Amino acid sequence: VQLTESGGGLVQPGGTLRLTCTATGDLINTYTMGWFRQIPGKEREFVASISWRGGNGDYGDSVKGRFTMSRDDAKNMVYLQMNSLQPEDTAEYFCAADLSSSAGRLRGKYRYWGQGTQVIVGS
Repeated sequence: VQLTESGGGLVQPGGTLRLTCTATGDLINTYTMGWFRQIPGKEREFVASISWRGGNGDYGDSVKGRFTMSRDDAKNMVYLQMNSLQPEDTAEYFCAADLSSSAGRLRGKYRYWGQGTQVIVGS
């Protein structure tokens, strides 16, 4: 499966952005999908994930209550709605996918990755 992120950009503190991950090459309805983010020089950080079973998803502590992940298997897309953005949310955001139902927060378990989309929070 190939993943392409979109929707990044520059936003003021307190603003919102919605990231989209478009999948091609396979249907994602059996994949665990995740979002991670990375600042240069730091490890890639878990943001959110949803298993193929759906549900409310799992979130990193730093984004819980502000970010919401969703999936639309009919469109082969996943989304990350980001509200109340803060400068510390500035990062490259990556979409990830894996057939393992246990991938969850584990970066190393995801086989497929997108190229990333940049999010900058600042005035």
